[in-house]
Amino acid sequence: MFGVKVLITGDAFIPGERSVIIMNHRTRMDWMFLWNCLLRYSYLRLEKICLKASLKSVPGFGWAMQAAAYIFIHRKWKDDKSHFEDMINYFCDIREPLQLLIFPEGTDLTENSKARSNDFAEKNGLQKYEYVLHPRTTGFTFVVDCLREGKNLDAVHDITVAYPHNIPQTERHLLRGDFPKEIHFHVHRYPIDTLPTSKEDLQLWCHKRWEEKEQRLRSFYQGEKNFYFTGQTVIPPCKSELRVMVVKLLSILYWTLFSPAMCLLIYSYSLVRWYFIITIVILVLQERIFGGLEIIELACYRFLHKQPHLNTKKNE
Repeated sequence: MFGVKVLITGDAFIPGERSVIIMNHRTRMDWMFLWNCLLRYSYLRLEKICLKASLKSVPGFGWAMQAAAYIFIHRKWKDDKSHFEDMINYFCDIREPLQLLIFPEGTDLTENSKARSNDFAEKNGLQKYEYVLHPRTTGFTFVVDCLREGKNLDAVHDITVAYPHNIPQTERHLLRGDFPKEIHFHVHRYPIDTLPTSKEDLQLWCHKRWEEKEQRLRSFYQGEKNFYFTGQTVIPPCKSELRVMVVKLLSILYWTLFSPAMCLLIYSYSLVRWYFIITIVILVLQERIFGGLEIIELACYRFLHKQPHLNTKKNE
């Protein structure tokens, strides 16, 4: 609809594969642009995203992400560890195949974040980066270990994203119609049995991937602004463009009809107005009281499935 050209090179996705996706965080919208890739090369419904906790309070979008059981984090490990563990163990218990998107850098690339990253590099004797930020590896290693232990992980997909022309940094750019002309994704797939098993080696493995990203992006931006220099060509999608087009047209048709229909119903019927008001109040209150729909879902699972198990143990 907005004339954005998307190119995917490197290794192919295996549809339905359970994986952790790690990606450099060039703009605040990288996670949404990745949907273009997953829609054609995997199953978009499998994706879960680690996002900052403040996004769950955004009306509409935040409630939808809560209902989809995205993992919201405060970017402080002492606050996030138990929540990470609870959510991942839940996905493993219910055998939910997922592709979990993580941004190890923790924030998008800006002049301020790059300065902080380079200060960290200088204090720790590390290389200064121009095109990426130094990754925070604690969350990544914890997630991989938990999913591997729960036998719910097949591979890690290391994706490098680059924008050869304009770079819309925030949501404000999109609202003004400033969409990127091109987005390039370069994919490396690492089967889980090729990854290190120790925490320290896995952290070093992640740092090594970011060193490669820095070199890859330098060659991208200083060269012909594509990833063809890697020797890996464009990946053919696993879904036909006709299938993708049908899904897009149905989605556009649905939202085109649904939105004005809801506005008309709200305007015409007081019962519908009260329904919307009560629903919004419930969604706001449940987040304030319980922490979000995903927390309620987790609590219900524990009550319905864990409690009978504990009662059985007591009887034994």
